Amino acid sequence: MNKKHHITILGSTGSIGTSTLDVLSRHPDRFAVYALTASSQVDLMLAQCAQFKPQVAVMAQELSGRLLADRIKAEGLPVQVRWGAEALDEVASAPPVDAVMAAIVGAAGLSPCLAAAKAGKRLLLANKEALVVGGDVFLSAVKQGGAVLLPIDSEHSAIFQSLPEDPATWQNRVQKIILTASGGPFRGRDPATLKDVTPEQACAHPNWVMGRKISVDSATMMNKALEVIEARYLFGMKPAQLEVVIHPQSVIHSMVQYQDNSVVAQLGTPDMRVPIAYGLSWPERMTSGASALDFHALAAMTFEAMDDHGHPERFPGLNLAWETLNGAPGSCALLNAANEISVEAFLNRHIRFDQIHAVNRATLDRITNPAPQNLEDLMDLDRRGREAAKSIVKALNI
Repeated sequence: MNKKHHITILGSTGSIGTSTLDVLSRHPDRFAVYALTASSQVDLMLAQCAQFKPQVAVMAQELSGRLLADRIKAEGLPVQVRWGAEALDEVASAPPVDAVMAAIVGAAGLSPCLAAAKAGKRLLLANKEALVVGGDVFLSAVKQGGAVLLPIDSEHSAIFQSLPEDPATWQNRVQKIILTASGGPFRGRDPATLKDVTPEQACAHPNWVMGRKISVDSATMMNKALEVIEARYLFGMKPAQLEVVIHPQSVIHSMVQYQDNSVVAQLGTPDMRVPIAYGLSWPERMTSGASALDFHALAAMTFEAMDDHGHPERFPGLNLAWETLNGAPGSCALLNAANEISVEAFLNRHIRFDQIHAVNRATLDRITNPAPQNLEDLMDLDRRGREAAKSIVKALNI
């Protein structure tokens, strides 16, 4: 690599963003930070600006942006501060930027992801909603812009690493893709007791350190449903070629089964710095800071079907992945919108844990034939889905 690659990190104060900065800090000769963006964590953003000296820092809201600007000025840092959705799109597509880490949680990350795709950037996709919500609209922007789309979710990075190098051969050579799931904190719990789950319990993931929203999604298995949808668009497989198996140890991150029934898998410690480093360095590899897998200390690797414990109702949200993939265009975007509202309502103690699925199910039933054609249609569908979900939450409010 002859020159430093300039990186924009969308969502730099979240778990993926901070892990990305950790990886970049290990390779100062290869990478420079062009822009950092965040929602509201001014203190952490200030510290990141002091360490990495980006050219631009963007806050989602004006109030946070003005506060950061005052503190940046007081510290004498040479960082331009901006705020708002337009600024996010601009730092994702700016000419000096070589790669964009897309780590904004939720549908809010779709617009800057589209901007990066249209500008032909290397797009490191940790925001699964870009594909879940954007679907074919997003893939069309990637193709038209000539962008390089690389998955950062541990499961999708594992699949990408296990597939043949030439995507043109995938359909003929691959029988199915198997995504692994840890099962979250309630894998063996009696479904009848899930109504008593607290936000603190749902956020206590046994293997991964993640933000609150994605931790709840892991506990409901909605995170895996969204990953199934994402895999469909990333790898061009039919919904029937996508499978989920519970693997509690999170050592095998996902697998590809070929036509001859051989299986290729990617293994590693549960550390997001591994897929982040691979996305940044692809097609090369570089050090990530993650610990090596110690096979001598690995007691066992086990696998379970989704209903091995005799309780298929424990994770009812998972099946919504195949239902929406086989449903009307835009159904996946509706599911995502409903889930963001229902998880937020649970975290704010407005609904019970077991009512998250009820909100998602009812929202899908309420809005039919969405058929979005562009970003404006997608955002309108997202808005309608959220409004419907909020109405359903209000009726359930505990």
